[in-house]
Amino acid sequence: MSLKDSLRVMVVDDMSTSRGILTQCLDELGIKNYMVENNGQSAFQKITTNPVHLVLSDYNMPGMDGLGLLKHMRENRVTQRTGFILVTGKPTPEVVEVGRRLAMNNIIRKPFTVATMKQAIEQVVGRL
Repeated sequence: MSLKDSLRVMVVDDMSTSRGILTQCLDELGIKNYMVENNGQSAFQKITTNPVHLVLSDYNMPGMDGLGLLKHMRENRVTQRTGFILVTGKPTPEVVEVGRRLAMNNIIRKPFTVATMKQAIEQVVGRL
């Protein structure tokens, strides 16, 4: 069994279009074991009981944003080694710096191409 067969991924985005594009990227990479949530709070709750290897999260969401999700994961020691890719329309220097301190693997700017996202996912998966 390959890593892609056992890899568990969480997609978190409040926009259905973005969730669809992210899951399309996973499908095209042959990654079938993924969960989808539309906000950081529900994603965090699911991750605590169903650990994942990789999180693909939007930054700007109501309630808990993407960095809040990452921070909660790291503070609560929920899968410290979980890969994390943040997706945002405006990656400010502050967002980038906080993400790096929290061991974020990558930040992808919207709009992104499927090829760019697939490459970012493959890079994180290659480090697992």
